[in-house]
Amino acid sequence: MLAAFVIFLREGTEASIIVAILCSYLDRSGQRRHFRDVFLGVGLAAGLATAGGFTAYYTIHSYDGSRIQTIFETVTYVVAVVVLTYMTFWMRRHARSMSRDLAARADRALGRRERYGLGLLAFQAVGREGLETAVFTLAIVFATGTHGTLLGAAAGLVCALGFSFAVYRLGRRINLGIFFTVVGTLLMVFAAGLVADAVENLQQLGWVHVLSGHLWDTSRQLSEGSSIGDVFHSLVGYADQPTALQLISYLLYAGTVVTVFIALSRRDARARRFAAGHDPAPAPATSGTS
Repeated sequence: MLAAFVIFLREGTEASIIVAILCSYLDRSGQRRHFRDVFLGVGLAAGLATAGGFTAYYTIHSYDGSRIQTIFETVTYVVAVVVLTYMTFWMRRHARSMSRDLAARADRALGRRERYGLGLLAFQAVGREGLETAVFTLAIVFATGTHGTLLGAAAGLVCALGFSFAVYRLGRRINLGIFFTVVGTLLMVFAAGLVADAVENLQQLGWVHVLSGHLWDTSRQLSEGSSIGDVFHSLVGYADQPTALQLISYLLYAGTVVTVFIALSRRDARARRFAAGHDPAPAPATSGTS
């Protein structure tokens, strides 16, 4: 549940912020009539992502308990980790310029007078987030089961929409960089758990044979399948019978990626403070400046 909540909070926030930025820009520029084009693109993107996710889930569910399902789950874990890592680092670099970039792209679409240009822009941006969310949700369902996933997803989406509404109303007064840094760090920890799950599947498939001995067995004290165990599994990658390779993979990924992510975020923060302290005072506006 917790993993689904954070995933939908993060992805829902990014997708809805894109819509909020576009609508805010159109509102300020007197182009509210194009809201319908934006919402049409959003609706089509959301529908496509949802249909793709359900199709993939029910297709692989028909192979329940088979080797094919294990292979599909493993591929899903790997894809989710790669995409999750990439998009978290990407957002770290682009969070501050997202509003400016989207406004420029919207300007180009309006400048060409393409009726569906804004709808296509919204479809591309939101569709990417939707497909990412579908992959992550599949990985969560495979790793922790469906129990609580829908509830966590709904709660995360509601919070994301509320946060994005605040962005629409408050604009620049909300620091998106801090938000995505905190949530990104949490997602890196979740991703480490998916790395361990992928390693476990590879060993079960017989594709990896090294360091396959179990380090401990805490299934009686805290089973991975229990409610609390499921929370810890989705939160920090807890396993009641981990192998040595699982633990090493988890620590190596989490230690490396989280450390680099936090270090880069701190470096960017210092650079912004330095630049703010050395920026010259803005020149007073003249009567001819709009």
